Amino acid sequence: MGAENSKPSSEVKQHVFSPDHPVSFSNELVGSLQKNTFTDSTRSKQQELQYQQRLTAELEKLRDQEAQNFTKYSETLSAETPQSDEPSLVEKIQDATSSSSTLAEKQRQKGMSKDSVTREIEQLKAKLEQRKRLEQADEGVARAKEAVVACLRQNDRRPLDCWKEVETFKHEVGRLEKEFVQKTIR
Repeated sequence: MGAENSKPSSEVKQHVFSPDHPVSFSNELVGSLQKNTFTDSTRSKQQELQYQQRLTAELEKLRDQEAQNFTKYSETLSAETPQSDEPSLVEKIQDATSSSSTLAEKQRQKGMSKDSVTREIEQLKAKLEQRKRLEQADEGVARAKEAVVACLRQNDRRPLDCWKEVETFKHEVGRLEKEFVQKTIR
């Protein structure tokens, strides 16, 4: 009763099969097993490569299909399709209950296409270029600003040493503000 431990041991016991009859293998089988260089790791690597090749082929097929879909849909969207002038019943009811500004915006959006939006953008860019440029900053303010920047770069560890330059900059900005107010009042 006390001859064996009650808990199984953590050691793995090896089971050895001993047949009653002698087992013989053919020389061809033994030769093919000895010539076989595949191990578990080489088999798993080969299988992984096959998976990767198949996955790559599937991904390429999906990419090609998505590229075709993209070109098809982009051509469809870029082509201007004339819409029917007859609105649906729902649109008629919405138009009847909408304000005039909403109707005007709806008409403007109905007339938009890729080309018309592009033309409108170009026109707006041309208008912006024709506008008068803002005046350049006052020369005194620009010099004071440069002096503050130079001082702060020179005294990067002690920025409080630049108080004179900062006061000069504040004075120049104040002068510019007074001039602006004087121009505005007149």
